[in-house]
Amino acid sequence: MTSPDLPAYLTATLASRLQGVSRTDAAQRSDTISKTYRSGGGSTTIRTESDALAYALARMPATYAAVIASLNALQEIRPDFAPASMLDCGAGPGTATWACAEAFDSLASFTLLDANPALRALAMELARENDRSIAYTLGDATAKIADAASADLVIASYVINELTDTARERLVAAMWAKANDTIVIVEPGTPAGYQRILDARAQLIRAGAHVIAPCPHDDACPLVKPDWCHFSQRLQRSRVHKQLKSAELPYEDEKFIYLAVSRAPIAPRPSRVLAQPVTTKIAITTKLCTKDGVIAAVAPKRDKATYAKFRKLDWGDAVFEHSSSE
Repeated sequence: MTSPDLPAYLTATLASRLQGVSRTDAAQRSDTISKTYRSGGGSTTIRTESDALAYALARMPATYAAVIASLNALQEIRPDFAPASMLDCGAGPGTATWACAEAFDSLASFTLLDANPALRALAMELARENDRSIAYTLGDATAKIADAASADLVIASYVINELTDTARERLVAAMWAKANDTIVIVEPGTPAGYQRILDARAQLIRAGAHVIAPCPHDDACPLVKPDWCHFSQRLQRSRVHKQLKSAELPYEDEKFIYLAVSRAPIAPRPSRVLAQPVTTKIAITTKLCTKDGVIAAVAPKRDKATYAKFRKLDWGDAVFEHSSSE
């Protein structure tokens, strides 16, 4: 499994760019950008080099962690997947690209698309300083993807939330057309993010895609509102990260939802832990999404083997076998 923490080379490069920059100013820029993202404004407030740096320092660690967690889930089910090329749609500062590069040693070709000049400039700088060759096209991903070469792995990380329904459908369709093998989409772990993933999932299945993760099937999602599917990834905060976010805790828990689909059928597809398992004195109960629907899988303490297995389970884990249910 690839570590969810931002690689040292990226942390060091970003921190070096902060030399001589007011931490107060960077924190204020970061706060403004974060508020704009939460309100659905996307990257519209990122206009300068300082804005891009503040955004990357504050948001890149968590976004990177969510992408790595999604790629780890993909690799657990498809350990033989070795993409040679990738296409990053709405790449921003290249966060998903750097995550894919860490997860897949096989990658040799990196194509990035984004309309934000400041974020593109930062991504190119990060690539140059870390001896990585990338091709980064400046422009709206929904338009520029038409001219991009196909790739083994196509990814969109924290991107489709910025698009209208029509633009989102168009981008998902174009991503599928460009994918030689696999698509990964990562979104914030909110009810709205979950719904966007559900919509993309249904669209891709209609187009012939097969779900790799997190779902154990291609059927309709069995969850009923107000419940929604999402996961959590813990990452360590650097000193700079804590300063910019005015945070005291040495870690952050990023809530996210993801979808990985393939052109080829996937078997076997494991069940998925949908919430933190609940441990009592007599048993461990785990909420599982299975090929037959959502169940409460129970491991009684008297069943030592199953109990020991369930003690190792965490939210988001794949379960290739499960115990009895209630």
